[in-house]
Order: sequence, then structure tokens, then C-alpha cells
Amino acid sequence: MLEFENLCKRYDEHIIFQGLRYRAGAGCVALNDETGSGKSTLLGILAGTIEPDQGEVWINGYSLRTAPLAAKSALAYVPDDCMADSLQTGREYLELVASNRKTAVDSHALDLADRFGLTPHLEKRFEQMSFGTRKKICLTAAALGDAKVIIADEPGGGLDAAARAVLVDLFKTLAEDRTVFFSSYDLVFTRACNAKAITFSDLGMSV
Repeated sequence: MLEFENLCKRYDEHIIFQGLRYRAGAGCVALNDETGSGKSTLLGILAGTIEPDQGEVWINGYSLRTAPLAAKSALAYVPDDCMADSLQTGREYLELVASNRKTAVDSHALDLADRFGLTPHLEKRFEQMSFGTRKKICLTAAALGDAKVIIADEPGGGLDAAARAVLVDLFKTLAEDRTVFFSSYDLVFTRACNAKAITFSDLGMSV
């Protein structure tokens, strides 16, 4: 469901990574590597928000380069900061994501939001939310519709123990028939999600 080949990214003369390749089907994969290694850059490339200098990404069989609309329609992305339109409310954001994925904010989505403790916060604007609340809104949005690939950058960041437990259950459920690819510094969280832990060396990185 997620595949990338020969990915390269550099800033000026500094090579972030090159020659990255990987293929993942249904299940959880956690990129566990040191801070500053390029995890967020790689996930941004996989989500189509950052252009690679070289290489290609396929989402559910669609190339992000040659068929970006089809690829992104099969993708849900949870960035680290999760700051949408600052004046948008949580409920408005969920409804927008649902509309884009041709679905609705149904009882299952509202139940997930409630388990995350979001019910009192859905009418708040993003600028009024804490970092953790914004993260939980975006994680709830990731479960809307039938995205086949979920990309999440440090999804457990800013979450308390109760919310992390909800997230573990969510990732396990999504991973039954989808690819969940996330970055994390927390091996305990990675193991709880039954995720395959990898590092850049497992992606064939060469510098």
C-alpha cells in the first residue's frame, strides 16, 4: 500500500538522506531514529507536502508524482504540529476532511473523539487549542473514510497516558487492513502498537 524508491533530499550542500527505499502492506511500521535524522522530512515527502530531489512514492499503487490526486485521496497525514486554519473549529475541520473523503462525521468518529476527550473542545478554534488537543483532532480525522495509508509524525507527542492508550487501539484497528507508517522516539509506544520498528539503515540509506 505504501512504497518508495530511491528517495533523496538535500538542503544546499547538506544531504539529509539518499537512496531510501521501502515497501509496506497492511500493518504498523514505526520509524525509530534519533532526533534530527530526517524523520519529519521523509514523512512530509511520503505525504506529498515536501518535494524530494529524487525518487518516487506510491500510495495504494498511485504515484505521488504522476497521479497526485489519486495518491492523496488514499492518504491520511497527521503532521507533528497539526495546526490547520487557526480560525477553524475542531468540528469544522473534521467535517471538511469528511467531505473531502466523501464520508461523514458519523457516530463512530464522534465516539473516537469522545474517547480522546475531545467532546468539550470540538467548538474551539485551532488557535485556542493546546498542542495535544490539536493532535487528537488530526488523529480523529485520520480515521475518517477509507484512507489506505496513514502517515503520522510523532503521533504520541503531547498526549497523556489515557489518550495514548486510545491511539494504540486506533492504530491496531487501522493496521488490520491499512498501512500505518509513523515516526516515534518511544519504543514502548511502538511495541504497544505491535509496530515493526525500523531505522534509516533499514531503508537502504547511503550518504
